[in-house]
Amino acid sequence: MTSRSPNVSSQTPRRPALPERAISRRLSALSTTTGAQASTTQHELTEEIEEIKRYEDFTTIDWVQDAAREQVRRRARRKHNAGVFELRGSLGWRRRLEDTYDAGQAWIVVTLVGAVIGLNAGFLNIITEWLSDIKLGYCTTAFYLNESFCCWGDEKGCPEWHRWSSFWLLNYALYLLFSTMFALTSASLVKSFAPYAAGSGISEIKCIIAGFVMKGFLGFWTLLIKSICLPLAIASGLSVGKEGPSVHYAVCTGNVISRFFGKYKRNAAKTREVLSACAAAGVAVAFGSPIGGVLFSLEEMSSYFPLKTMWRSYFCALVATAVLAAMNPFWTGQLVMFEVRYDRSWHFFEVIFFIFIGIFGGLYGAFVIKWNLRAQAFRKKYLTKYAILEATLLAAGTAILCFPNMFLRIDMTESMEILFLECEGGRDYDGLCEAKNRWRMALSLAFATVMRTFLVIISYGCKVPAGIFVPSMAIGASFGRMVGILVQALHEAFPHARFFAACQPDVACITPGTYAFLGAAAALSGIMHITVSVVVIMFELTGALTYILPTMIVVGVTKAVSQRFGKGGIADRMIWFNGFPFLDNKEEHTFGVPVSQVMTSEVTSLPSSGLTLKAVEQLMAQNKYQGFPVVEDRTSKILIGYIGRTELRYAIDRTQKESLVSSNAECFFTQPAASVAQTTSVTAPPVTFDAIEDASGQQSMDLSRYIDPVPLAVHPRLPLETAMELFKKMGPRVILVEYRGRLAGLVTVKDCLKYQFKVEAQETSTHDPALEIRQEKLWSLMNHVADWLADKVLSISGGHIKLGGERGSNFLESQAEDPRDQFSPILASSSHDILDGTEDADDGVELQSRR
Repeated sequence: MTSRSPNVSSQTPRRPALPERAISRRLSALSTTTGAQASTTQHELTEEIEEIKRYEDFTTIDWVQDAAREQVRRRARRKHNAGVFELRGSLGWRRRLEDTYDAGQAWIVVTLVGAVIGLNAGFLNIITEWLSDIKLGYCTTAFYLNESFCCWGDEKGCPEWHRWSSFWLLNYALYLLFSTMFALTSASLVKSFAPYAAGSGISEIKCIIAGFVMKGFLGFWTLLIKSICLPLAIASGLSVGKEGPSVHYAVCTGNVISRFFGKYKRNAAKTREVLSACAAAGVAVAFGSPIGGVLFSLEEMSSYFPLKTMWRSYFCALVATAVLAAMNPFWTGQLVMFEVRYDRSWHFFEVIFFIFIGIFGGLYGAFVIKWNLRAQAFRKKYLTKYAILEATLLAAGTAILCFPNMFLRIDMTESMEILFLECEGGRDYDGLCEAKNRWRMALSLAFATVMRTFLVIISYGCKVPAGIFVPSMAIGASFGRMVGILVQALHEAFPHARFFAACQPDVACITPGTYAFLGAAAALSGIMHITVSVVVIMFELTGALTYILPTMIVVGVTKAVSQRFGKGGIADRMIWFNGFPFLDNKEEHTFGVPVSQVMTSEVTSLPSSGLTLKAVEQLMAQNKYQGFPVVEDRTSKILIGYIGRTELRYAIDRTQKESLVSSNAECFFTQPAASVAQTTSVTAPPVTFDAIEDASGQQSMDLSRYIDPVPLAVHPRLPLETAMELFKKMGPRVILVEYRGRLAGLVTVKDCLKYQFKVEAQETSTHDPALEIRQEKLWSLMNHVADWLADKVLSISGGHIKLGGERGSNFLESQAEDPRDQFSPILASSSHDILDGTEDADDGVELQSRR
């Protein structure tokens, strides 16, 4: 036995001793060539295999192999460009220009992407505001103008803006009709053309940037449908926001544009840089906060964020914000509607109330995450077939509940603009700042807080583009403004109390708008579990240096409270809920077990020789493993290398295409001996047609150039925590486990996740049978109500209107499915397609490629 060591094991002379040495040998082995012709051939093989891998769905990228292939490309390019600067004439200058263009592709891409993101954001802001106002009335001078543009300069309305009717009930009915139609259109387009356009997209983008492949999620159709349906979903009045989807359509833009450039089309690591930069630009245009966008990408989105990526993220966010500012969609010079400026300071006695707001933010985040996940489970179990109907009924119900309340009736961004403003010199929305209306406004804000929280829980996750940033900020703003009004009333009731001694006698002491601002920061931090980026975003929204400290206090208290109720924000919990293989680098684990306790011991391996082509194809048909270790023979299990499923399939197809190969041909994964090199040997004349077919053609196949001769391998005693750090920092798809040169097993990210959730399940039981019973009762009640309503409509209409009909015949029941609905939370005791390695099975779930 050897002593326990945390390093990568080395038991035979052929094996490396350290991870760095293994990677160095790996890069050199994949890039070594025997001449210019061999280098070109190897480069072509790499490019063809990468083109195939682009279309593999629900798999993970091996970042170590990607780095190795990039080294091969660079070596091939250096050899191709050797002597360029010694050439004379047009050929030399052309190659210089090509080399300069290749070096500058990154800046060209981020510039184009940033400009397109800014343009898209500007147009979406204009369309969203018009659709939101058209529910309440129209402009007589120009129908395409919203209320603020129609009544430009008049904050209290103008004669040119008309309500649809002078009757309140008719306006109520039209508001309900518009809201329902907008939601129906948005859900129908998403369900029919791009199911991936539903939801926020932040959880999936985190996994994609980490290396998880979701074919079509960042494609052109998703970008188009998301951009069209997002304004409709916001205008429908659903308690969803556009800031999360802004990140999704921004990253889609980067993916679509980068595919036109060869460097990004063939390199996953380069594409990851662009996607991280696009995520920063998406937040920048959503909040008018370029620095906050970069920090959000660093804090929340990216698992790998080097200095080069940060600089490009900043530049992309800068370009996107500059284009949005040039468009000036609100005609005010503001990048977002709820941007505000404060010129009044705060007092230290208010810290008590700031802490109270921070506690509310943490409790709000924990409450919404818990109950929204339960709502998502109910939706996935019972409402998958009724996605369009669900979104339509949610919009109708939201309109019915929200229209009577002055703060719920209007768009959430507009409500935040109103709640953030100071009373002195600002717009007084329906008597918000009047002392006589103080208690009525406090009760109205309390009702808005409770009702919006309930609507967010049941709405976030429905099959329309839906974010949770702005709804949470609107909830926090309404709660904060309520607290501010109550503190202001307390000060006016006891103006000479020692508690308020810091207030000047003739100057307003309490600014309720700042409480709304801090409440919005607390709710956003509580739901996402982010800190630094929230502080910077709020600072860029207000431009007030004096409120950085209160914001930091509120966010710090929110973070402390949130961590008491669970780890990870709603994006991280949605990753768990959908069962995506993602190792969060912010989490720290102490398992105290070696990697041998987690690894897969029964490994399907390939012997270096003695296996026929027919046997290899049968082996690939019988399982869906993403790769196979190569050993000298299955008895000794001395490790030779590793070959991926894609490489093996490509090697077989390429060899069969180039020459006639017998199904009994022997496959060699190491260099075959000269005596067996491509010779045909027939011991007896064939007697049947099948025997003729089997005996004809090439009798050996050399597949040695397709294997990885130095895969990443570790000792069985390596601590599991160290193996998880290897996955997080280096990003391999698989780590082999060897003992004294012999294959002992292998471990993947999925194995680590299974063990992690097994341990967590033992510590905290998540299975609740009573909850399942309550869900069954709720679904039964919904069915009874639907049947009763259908019977009443049929009776009243005299049989002319029939709701429902035969199963599958309803227009609102769509057969198109979101692939994410097929996955379930990762549990220790349940099977899971992705974690079980069957995620690429052809079960008709995956979308067609829309890249």
